[in-house]
Amino acid sequence: MNSLYESRKQSWRRAGRFSGVTLIELLLVLVILAVLAAVVTPKFTKRSEQARITAAKTQISQFEVALDAFEIDVGRYPTTPEGLRALVEKPASDADGWLQAYMKRDVPKDPWGNEYVYRYPGQYNEDGYDLHSFGPDRKQGGDDDIANWSQERR
Repeated sequence: MNSLYESRKQSWRRAGRFSGVTLIELLLVLVILAVLAAVVTPKFTKRSEQARITAAKTQISQFEVALDAFEIDVGRYPTTPEGLRALVEKPASDADGWLQAYMKRDVPKDPWGNEYVYRYPGQYNEDGYDLHSFGPDRKQGGDDDIANWSQERR
């Protein structure tokens, strides 16, 4: 009986020695997870930034449709002081043909939380208006601005 107890005791020791996770193995798994996170995170960040740029381009296109409808009804584009607010509220002066709000909701901000910049008459579109967002850097100028004119005219 004593020998049976001793053999089980030895097998428990062997099993205990090899079962479980060592600190080195745990650290190795954490390093692998950190490397994977470092590789994957920038890809998701770039994807979300690209989605914001696409959203800004879409909003500018929606503004263009609303501004063209305003111009058809009123006979002119909103002035710079009237701005994009003229698409949701009737301007105080010289807007006799204004029929209704040209946008269903209030004028949205760009995806980075800034106001869109509207100018009529335009500096880049002399026969029309300039409309742009400062883009991801939130500063005027640079290659990241999103505008309704081509880059060659800058």
